[in-house]
Amino acid sequence: MIQPTSFVDAKQVRRNFSRAAAGYDDVAVLQREIGSRMLERLDYVKIAPQRALDLGCGTGASLTALATRYPKAQVLGADFSEAMLAAARGQRSQLHWLLPFMRKRQASLLAADAQALPFKSGSVDLLWSNLLLHWLDDPLPVLREMQRTLSVGGLLMFSTLGPDTLKELRASFADGEVHTQRFADMHDYGDMLLECGFSDPVMDAEVLTVTYPAFDDLLRDLRRGGAACAMVDRRRGLTGRSAWQVARAAYEQRRHDGRLPATFEVVYGHAWKAQAKTVADGRSIVRFDPKQRLR
Repeated sequence: MIQPTSFVDAKQVRRNFSRAAAGYDDVAVLQREIGSRMLERLDYVKIAPQRALDLGCGTGASLTALATRYPKAQVLGADFSEAMLAAARGQRSQLHWLLPFMRKRQASLLAADAQALPFKSGSVDLLWSNLLLHWLDDPLPVLREMQRTLSVGGLLMFSTLGPDTLKELRASFADGEVHTQRFADMHDYGDMLLECGFSDPVMDAEVLTVTYPAFDDLLRDLRRGGAACAMVDRRRGLTGRSAWQVARAAYEQRRHDGRLPATFEVVYGHAWKAQAKTVADGRSIVRFDPKQRLR
């Protein structure tokens, strides 16, 4: 039997984030910024969820904001890394000690596989996912699981990274090895949403540039944030000194105003789960509640 080809080493992804958990919040500036921009997008959405799920919640940066925005909702956080969840519990315990009133808005945290969520079909009204999908070997099964979990009229809102992400880093190496993740195009995600049965998918992208004083600072932040390359065909041994010297020299050519740029193409998407009906010949009829549309 021919086994399907895998591109992403899921075990390595788990190891990377588990190792990074304790110090993740110290370097997760980009993740928090993207989460903040996602929250701003909710200003244009009319939805009052009874249950909201942050899938791939990490250390829980978005949970308090979601609970504050939707005070009547049950807010849940799920992640595949127990170490990340432990860090989230620690952060929230400290916050509750400083701000006791926040206990009323405490989110429940659970370990979960994104491809097999421990929720009944149609039991989540808002599914939020910040920077998860590009760590998956194939996002399609997870998007199907998201669609299953959402209630009719429920909203999926997510962010991920597109193909221009870390383009400077890829271009600086001349050793033929893989040094970054594989990033799918925005339009591919739109096609996958339609294939999974989502209604009215909306995709957009923007480019954010993070600057660093030195090449090694970029590499350190990627490693400390769990974002080191976890592709199956990555180099398993140490990269040679000459390869690093070539990469540093090449990246140095991009220095501007004393800083080295790192590009991140941020892809945003949202889509609804519509009411599906069938007619006698088996064709599907999709009905969408106008009240749940963007204003």
